[in-house]
Amino acid sequence: MNEQDEKQSLRTATILRELRQSGSVSVEMLREKLDVSLSKVRRCLQELEDRGLLRRTHGGAVAIEPMLYEAFRHDLSFQDQVGRFADEKRRIGEAAAAYISPGDTIALTAGTTTIEVVRSLHDISGLTVVTNTVNIAMELSNRKDIHVFVPGGHLRGDWFSLVGSGAVAAVSRLFVDVMFIGVNGIHPQQGLTCLNAAEAELNAAMVGQAKRKVAVAGHSRIGVVTK
Repeated sequence: MNEQDEKQSLRTATILRELRQSGSVSVEMLREKLDVSLSKVRRCLQELEDRGLLRRTHGGAVAIEPMLYEAFRHDLSFQDQVGRFADEKRRIGEAAAAYISPGDTIALTAGTTTIEVVRSLHDISGLTVVTNTVNIAMELSNRKDIHVFVPGGHLRGDWFSLVGSGAVAAVSRLFVDVMFIGVNGIHPQQGLTCLNAAEAELNAAMVGQAKRKVAVAGHSRIGVVTK
């Protein structure tokens, strides 16, 4: 990456970080923060809008809100999982994104932490994403620079995931550079475990197709074995 690309990458990261923290940014504020011209700021915002990473407004831009699924708007158990250790999950997602390079093929399993990996793909383009999770695919629906592959299968409505023999067969024909695995437990002897047998079968099939495997889980999962 040359010096100009590095500066552009830094500007992009700064804009998206400000959007994530406050929900909106102004052209004038970005001009001062980035120390560039107004025309440069506007070009940056246009490029990010073209990539589906924000929506431009008069005088600035606003964040594109994560998908809110109507069926789960009042599902307290689901909302509890999303909100539990939210800051920790965001930090894990940002750290996990460092394992990804432009042009990679990556895979993500179901989970509220793997969603944060997707939301941290700010400045990584040209990716192919394989996921059996419908909500992760929907999160990426605005990213024109990312190809998304969703295998067929039976829908587990409580976690938006597709499982079963059809999904296993589909992922078994693919190869990925990095796989991000959401788990319910990480144990030194028992390894990685999850609560659903069909989910575990599909995860195992995806693991077999990945060059690199990265478990994304918070401290509450350490030392836990689920059945």
